[in-house]
Amino acid sequence: MTLKKHQNPSGGLNEAGRKYFERKEGGNLQAPIKGGTNPRRVSFAARFGGMAGPLVDEKGRPTRLKKALQAWGFGSKEAARNFANRHKKD
Repeated sequence: MTLKKHQNPSGGLNEAGRKYFERKEGGNLQAPIKGGTNPRRVSFAARFGGMAGPLVDEKGRPTRLKKALQAWGFGSKEAARNFANRHKKD
């Protein structure tokens, strides 16, 4: 579980969260890409388009999954899946 101080309220990790992960795990996380056909964005769409789980909780609030999709410029899992299928390499 990620600490609240490392979570971006609109989805994903904030800059502090990405720096914390880099210090702790040695990874090089980058900020989301909202538009275009960058390979990172296509890869995200392929992974998250098939994720299980609801987009809203029982109170109607968006889940972290929905917020992550929105941070990358997708409105739903279906939109991400369609984008990935259109732009995947053959």
